[in-house]
Amino acid sequence: MIFQWFDERLELKKFKDKFLTKAFPTHPSFLFGEIALFSFITLVVTGIFLGLFYEPSIREVSLFGAMVPAAYASAVRIDLLPLGMVIRRIHHWSAMIMIAAILTHLARIYFTSAYRKPREVNWLIGLVLLAMTMGAAFTGYLLPYSQFSVTATSIAYYISKSVPWVGGWISRLLFAGEFPADGTVPRFFFLHVMVIPAVLVAMIGLHLLILVKQKHTEPAANKKRKGAWDGRRLVGIPVWPEQSLISLSLCFFLLFVVVLMATYIPLNPIETYGPPSPGTSVMRPDWYFLPIYGFLKLVPGDLSFTIAGAKITPETIGGVLFPGLLGLILAAIPFLDRVSEPQNYIENPLHRPLMTSLGIGGGMFLCMTTLAGYIDVLHIAPASMAIYTFFVTMAVWVISYLLLRLYSREGKKGNHVKT
Repeated sequence: MIFQWFDERLELKKFKDKFLTKAFPTHPSFLFGEIALFSFITLVVTGIFLGLFYEPSIREVSLFGAMVPAAYASAVRIDLLPLGMVIRRIHHWSAMIMIAAILTHLARIYFTSAYRKPREVNWLIGLVLLAMTMGAAFTGYLLPYSQFSVTATSIAYYISKSVPWVGGWISRLLFAGEFPADGTVPRFFFLHVMVIPAVLVAMIGLHLLILVKQKHTEPAANKKRKGAWDGRRLVGIPVWPEQSLISLSLCFFLLFVVVLMATYIPLNPIETYGPPSPGTSVMRPDWYFLPIYGFLKLVPGDLSFTIAGAKITPETIGGVLFPGLLGLILAAIPFLDRVSEPQNYIENPLHRPLMTSLGIGGGMFLCMTTLAGYIDVLHIAPASMAIYTFFVTMAVWVISYLLLRLYSREGKKGNHVKT
């Protein structure tokens, strides 16, 4: 009776027949996108709780008899609330998992060539989602306003100032003046809780809308199954109720893992670091920013020159040109690796020697630049680390390409013999 009342007004049955009967691939690698989505929902819920008690200001207030910035004091007081520290840790680890899930999801799409026609637009949207998620993590860095967060954010400030021609304008826009300025924390808070989440919601909605329209790519084994792709449907399980139950189970399992991590794995201890003060020790960013940080370490500190009135510094090379070039390469992949006909089935990475080996080599390069972030601990000179990075990357790329090429040839010979 209740369903009929709503159905007469909202046409729920038509919605169910059109959307909830769509097939979803049963391969587990397709769940990485859902992990990112569930992590984002957790971030929103925990962020609302944290926002109720956080004060985005650096005015001096009293905390345990000492005068400290209000942002720092509010973060400490959140940790003292019942379950406050656990919720703040859940927020932190959900952000980590979301970034890792998006990276893994993009890696799956790359290695299976699921970015090809007609899915180029969704590949670009995925890159925007990754960039905005890292932007959310970056803006959230500063909010506790501890020694760690201020020191880490100052690196980004000098990088923004080094942008050719418009660096001064960009740094003033993002940081509300010379960092740290009175308006920096309020501006980062506004970006973190309003602007970036709104963009993420819009991009996630657009990503899902295009996905529903174009449908997933399918495992190649489905070609032989009854009801294989005919341009209108794919082989899999319906969204409701089978896939919905799987997704719900995954959501609860993910929540269990995050709560477990939040209970036993601590964050950066802001109480130990204390509020900002002179003489802060060297601190490294979280893992997802380490490749950029490590690449900055490899650029000679005295390297500086001018092009067309723009001063190029180590910060420009390592913090602007390097990530910018990396983003352009990733965005160009679907247009460089083109096909004439729509690709509806995923390809075996072992049968794509060049693209797969390039992906493996690129991954090794990022691993080496991440390792470069610890050259002071490893006692390796920047020049030596740069040489190691180049030769290890090239060796991994060439070896993987030759092995994949050999495997691909042997596979073709085997198929020819069977035929």
